[in-house]
Amino acid sequence: MEPSPGGREREISVYVYIFRVIDSANYSNAAIINFEHGTGIKKQLGFDAAQWSWTLSIFSYSYLLFEPSNTVLLKVFKPSVWMFILILFWGISACSSAAAMDFKGIMCVRFAIGMAEAGFFPAVLYHMAFWYKPGEMPKRIAFFYSVGQLSSALSGLLAYAIGFMDGLGGLPGWRWLFLLEGLPAILLSFVALFLPDYPETAKMLTEKERAFLRNCLAKTAPTGKRGHWDFASLKALFKDPTFYTFSTYWICHGIGGFGVGYALPTVIYELGFTTTSKSQLMNIPPYVTAFLFLNTVGFFLHKKIICPWTTAVAIESTIIICYIILVTVSNAVVRYVCLIVAVACAGSAYPVIWPERIRAIDGTVAAGIGIGFTNAMAQFGGIAGPHVYSTVFGPRYRTSYVICLSFLIVGITAISTSWFLVACKDRRKAALLASH
Repeated sequence: MEPSPGGREREISVYVYIFRVIDSANYSNAAIINFEHGTGIKKQLGFDAAQWSWTLSIFSYSYLLFEPSNTVLLKVFKPSVWMFILILFWGISACSSAAAMDFKGIMCVRFAIGMAEAGFFPAVLYHMAFWYKPGEMPKRIAFFYSVGQLSSALSGLLAYAIGFMDGLGGLPGWRWLFLLEGLPAILLSFVALFLPDYPETAKMLTEKERAFLRNCLAKTAPTGKRGHWDFASLKALFKDPTFYTFSTYWICHGIGGFGVGYALPTVIYELGFTTTSKSQLMNIPPYVTAFLFLNTVGFFLHKKIICPWTTAVAIESTIIICYIILVTVSNAVVRYVCLIVAVACAGSAYPVIWPERIRAIDGTVAAGIGIGFTNAMAQFGGIAGPHVYSTVFGPRYRTSYVICLSFLIVGITAISTSWFLVACKDRRKAALLASH
């Protein structure tokens, strides 16, 4: 029997994550919405290519700064209260994007959105660590991530539909896009208050069930007990070489794998197939494919049919092959298919390896800092991606693909090193147990 926080926690987290991903993805969609009408955001606010890239990447700077600390604040605030604060703040900030009038205004509000959203995803992973053993997490993390991929597809569909609202009430389509994506988050923030916090305090559990859950979890699993600040584990975290190898992998995949996602609507539009409106719809297949692929991989990982380490290496290798084809082949259809495969693989790499990353961390404070810091490293993709895929490299983006390919090669080296170090750590633990 697997410990479970019940369906409520999963449902609330999934619903919120849907709108959090839509919020992130729709800013990229805003780059081309109503472009032909002359009412696009770049023209109305007077952005050049560099300024647009900065408005994309500033979001990730605030993520990078606030993710580690936001996760640890779950030890100060209950998860339900902290998530309420985060979701409400980012909903208000997202709506405020619709009122921005210039470059400075967009930069400020994008920084605020990133600051609020930074805490949500690592908080969900951290919260899972209170309830599940690492071996029980792959399928759950894969499903959670895959919902995010499906949300990215939904964002393209919403952007296509909202594009027809251009001029309604005197507002351009991009302002409607920001306004309508923020309102659901404000409403859902109050639902987060009903989130079950810890096994020790969950009202839905009996004392017997609480004891069963704690006995099922590893001794080093995070705990919700107040005052339990195990700073010794934090010292061990920074001395552990896997802290640096995993971080390197997260950085390299963030730039090399996820980088294209920050400019995907524009990259697809510049393939030359169709109008900006219909190209929004062409953003859907890559993310639907990612949803299907990730759930399939999650199932095989849960059944232990495949190994997370070899799967991660295979995913990175596949993206590299796609980038080589994108650099060398001119046919637009082939390049579009490669983008579908690359985006699907890019969205699957982190969830495949997250359980192993969490398993390598011991202790409550270390788990909070480790998960938050590791996930923050992915934000280098958001910092570098918009600049790597700047329109100055379009329409073929050969330079962009070569840069990302180089990062992925380093990423494969980092994840292979992490694999070796974790295996050595497991052998030492096994030998220690055998000696006792």
